[in-house]
Amino acid sequence: MEKLLVENIAPMIRASSTHLQTFTFTKVDMGEKPLRVMGVNVHTGQNKKQILLDLTISYVGDVHIDVEVKKFFCKAGVKGMQLHGVLRVILEPLIGDMPIVGALTMFFIRRPTLDINWTGMTNLLDIPGLSSLSDSMIMDSIAAFLVLPNRLLVPLVPDLHDVAQLRSPLPRGIVRVHLREARDLQSKDKYVKGLIEGKSDPYALVRVGTQVFTSQVIDESLNPTWNEMYEFVVHEVPGQELEVELFDKDPDQDDFLGRMKLDFGEVLKAHVLEEWFPLQDSGRGQLHLRLEWLKLLSDASKLEQVLQRNRGISSKPEAPSAAILVVYLDRAQELPLKKSGKEPNPMVQLSVQDITRESRVVYNTSSPVWEDAFRFFLQDPANQDIDIQVKDDTQQTSLGSLSIRLSRLLSAEDLTLDQWFQLENSGPGSRIYMKLVMRILFLDAPEVCNTPRPCAPGQLDGETSTFAGSSVDMPPRPSRASPDAQFGTESVICIHLLEAENLIAKDNFMGGMIRGKSDPYAKVRLGGQSFRSHVIKEELSPRWNEVYEVVVNEIPGQEVEFEIYDKDIDKDDFLGRCKIPLKRVLRSRFIDELRKGSKPPSAYVSLSVRNVSYKSKLLPPLQTGHLHLGSIWDEAFSFLVKRPHVEVSLELQVKDEGGQGLGSLSLPLTQLLAAETLTLDRWFPLSRAGPGSQVLLRVQLGILVSQHSGVEPRSAPSAGEEAESPPGGSELELYVGEDGDPGGAGPAQELRQRLTHADSNSELVEGPLGQLQLTVWYHMDERKLVVIVHSCRKLRASSKDIPDPYVSLILLPDKNRMTKRKTTVRKRTLNPEFSERFEWELPLEEATRRKLEACVKNSVSFMSREKEPLGKVHLDLSQMDLAQVKAQWHNLKDNRSSS
Repeated sequence: MEKLLVENIAPMIRASSTHLQTFTFTKVDMGEKPLRVMGVNVHTGQNKKQILLDLTISYVGDVHIDVEVKKFFCKAGVKGMQLHGVLRVILEPLIGDMPIVGALTMFFIRRPTLDINWTGMTNLLDIPGLSSLSDSMIMDSIAAFLVLPNRLLVPLVPDLHDVAQLRSPLPRGIVRVHLREARDLQSKDKYVKGLIEGKSDPYALVRVGTQVFTSQVIDESLNPTWNEMYEFVVHEVPGQELEVELFDKDPDQDDFLGRMKLDFGEVLKAHVLEEWFPLQDSGRGQLHLRLEWLKLLSDASKLEQVLQRNRGISSKPEAPSAAILVVYLDRAQELPLKKSGKEPNPMVQLSVQDITRESRVVYNTSSPVWEDAFRFFLQDPANQDIDIQVKDDTQQTSLGSLSIRLSRLLSAEDLTLDQWFQLENSGPGSRIYMKLVMRILFLDAPEVCNTPRPCAPGQLDGETSTFAGSSVDMPPRPSRASPDAQFGTESVICIHLLEAENLIAKDNFMGGMIRGKSDPYAKVRLGGQSFRSHVIKEELSPRWNEVYEVVVNEIPGQEVEFEIYDKDIDKDDFLGRCKIPLKRVLRSRFIDELRKGSKPPSAYVSLSVRNVSYKSKLLPPLQTGHLHLGSIWDEAFSFLVKRPHVEVSLELQVKDEGGQGLGSLSLPLTQLLAAETLTLDRWFPLSRAGPGSQVLLRVQLGILVSQHSGVEPRSAPSAGEEAESPPGGSELELYVGEDGDPGGAGPAQELRQRLTHADSNSELVEGPLGQLQLTVWYHMDERKLVVIVHSCRKLRASSKDIPDPYVSLILLPDKNRMTKRKTTVRKRTLNPEFSERFEWELPLEEATRRKLEACVKNSVSFMSREKEPLGKVHLDLSQMDLAQVKAQWHNLKDNRSSS
C-alpha cells in the first residue's frame, strides 16, 4: 500500500494541479488492524487462462497517513478509515513455474463504501486551486479511482509482457441500452400544502460503475417517453450491473422515484433483452428498456452490415457506434528539449472527432513512459482519423503531432497496428510507440422487420436478398409457410376484474386494539402471464374495473388464478385466492360471478436448523361444526446439533399450499439449555399470523454418547443389545414432535458442563431496567441482515400496572418507515417471549456502517400515540462479528443513556 501511495497516487496528485507539485507523503502507517475477508466467491467460467475471485472485504483500520505540501507549509493527513465492498481479484497469466501466477489485478466492480477521518482538512482546502473542493468530493474521487475501469496491477514476476493490456484489457463486450419509457410513476409534486396532487418531472440516471449518463427531463408526466440510447463498456461478466435511477426534477432537491438493477450476465445470455422492469424502493412504477449485447469482432467483414443496421436506428443523444478503438499509449523517445534546454514534462492528447482524452504527465524526461489506455466509440471507422498531440504540460507547447487514418486498421491483420510512429513537427528522432486495436460492434441476434421492403430492380421475389437493418445474413426465403398443427387455434380470454367484498382487515392500530381496513390489490395469472391491479386504499369492498387480455392455447390443466393482497410497507399480507378452470371458461364462453372466499387453507410446516430443513405433510384443517381446529400433523423430526449455544434457533414456518406464510416461530436453542430436562412442550404463539394463532410443539435435546468417549450413557443397553454410537464421539440430537418420548429425566446438568465454553455473555450482570436477548448476523447467501428478537427478562414496570411490551427495531442513521420493524405485543408480562425474525436487504458493507437501535416499549397507553419506553439497546454493527450466529443478552438503558 505504501508503494501504491508513493509511486502511483503521489505523482497523480502532483500532476493534477500546479499548486500541488510539492505534495509528498511524509508518513504511511497502515496500523495493526487487519483487513477482514468476510466471504470468497470463485467464478468457474470458460476462460482457463485466469482465476477469478470475488472477496467481500471489510476494513476498519487504525491507519495513520500524513501528507505535506511544502510550497504552502501545509500539513494534513488521515487518522482512521473504513472500507467495505466486493473486491475482484484476477490471477493471470498462469505460468508453468513458481509462483504459478504472473500478476494480480484488483479492482472494485461497484463503488465501495469509504469513510475517512481527516486531520488538517481545512488547511489543505485553503490552498489556491483547492478551495472549490470539499471533503465529500475528495472521497468520491478516491472511491471512483478504485472502481472499474481503473485497475491495480501487481506484477509477481520480472519482465512481464503486455502490462498495458493487463491493466486495460479489451472489453468483454458493449451493451447498448435503449431507454424507452416509464409508466405509473409516483406523483411527487404537490400543491396547496399537499391538498392538490400534481405529477412529476422525471429524468433517469443510467449508470454502469463510473460510466454515468443523464436523460432529458420530461415535464409533468407520470408516463414519460425518452427513446434515448447509451453505450457502455462491459469488462466483467458476471459482476458488472446496470443501474437506472429515476428522479423528479425539483428546484431545490430532486425526489427519488425508484431504481432497477440488472446483472449484465442476463443480457449476455439473451443477446437482446426487452422488458418492463419493476422499480424497486418506490412501491410502484415500471421502466421499459431494450438491452443489446454487442460482440467485438476482429475482422471487418461484417462492418457494412453493421453500418446498414445503424442507419435504420434513430437514436439520441448520439448515433449508434459501429466500432470501438482502444489505444495503448506506451512510450516516446527523443522528444525535443525546452527552449531553456531543460527536460520537458510531456503529456499526450488523443482526439477522435470532438472527443479528446489526456494522458498523465511524466515529469522531467524526453523519453517518457506512460503505459496508459484510452477508448473511443466510432460511428464510421472508414472515414475517421485519430489526432495525437504531444505537449509540454508546463507551457502547453507542442512537442510533436501525428494523425492516423483509421481506415489503415481495417486492412491490418487482426485490425491492429502495433509499432513506432514518427512524430511530425518534432525532433528528427522523435517517435512514439502505440498499439491501436479496433473491434467491430456486432449484434449476434436476428432482427424482425415489420415493414416489407421493395425488391431491387431486376430482382425476383424468390431471390435471396440482404435483410434491411439486420446484423446477420438472412437464410434463403422459402416459397410457402409451414406452420405446426396448433397454428390458428388460439383463443383470447378477456378478464374483467370488477370488485371484491368482505375482505379481511389486516391494518390494525394501537397494538391491535383498533381494527382498521386493508389496501387491497389483485394479481391475475393465466398462460404464463401475470397482471397486477392498482391498489385501493382503506377499503374492504374494493372496485377495480380493470380489463386484461391473454392469448391462450387449449392446453389441459390451465387455470385463471386470482390472488388478493393487502399492500404494506414491508411485506404484503395475503387476503385470499380463487381459481377458475380455463376449460370451463372456453366451454361457457362467458362467466360473470362473484367468487366466494376460499375455505381455510391446507397447511404444512417447514422446520430448519442452520442448513438442514424438513417439511411436514400438507393437511387440510380439522373442522367440527363451525369450529376450525387447524391442522394436526402428529409428525417428528430430528436434527444433529454440535453446539446448541451457537446454532441459534429452530426456525418454524407454517405455509399454505401456495407457499404463502401463515405464521412463523423462531425458537432459540438456548431456551432448551435452560429448560428442565432439556425439554419444551407447550403452545407457542406464532408471529406474522392472526390473533391467537399458536402451534403445539414438543422440542427436546438428547445426548448421543459414543462408547469410546469416556462418558457413561444414561441407561445401559439391555442384555444381548449393543449400544449404538455415532462416529466421531458424542453429539447432540434435537427432537421435534408432538408426541415424542422424553427418554427419561434427561442429563441437563451433564450437557451444561460440556458447554462450559459457551457464550460468556450469559454471565452479563443484570441492569436495573431488565435485559433484551437478540441474535444479530449477516446472511451471506441471501445478502440480508438478520435480527432475531428472542425475549426480555425482568423488565421494570413504571406504574402499578403490568406492561404490554413489544420491541421496536430501527437501523440508524435512517429513521424512516422502510428500516423500522416491530414485534407483536405481549400482554401483561415482565418476561415476554417473542421469538420473531426480521430481515433487511442490504449489502454487507452497508450493514457494517449502520447502528441497530432496539427499544422495548409499553403499548398500554390508549389515548396517546407515544408509547411508553421501558428501555433501549444501541448496537454498533461495525464493532460486531456479523459472521457469527450467536444469541446475546443486552442490558436495557433509559433514553438518556448512550451505548
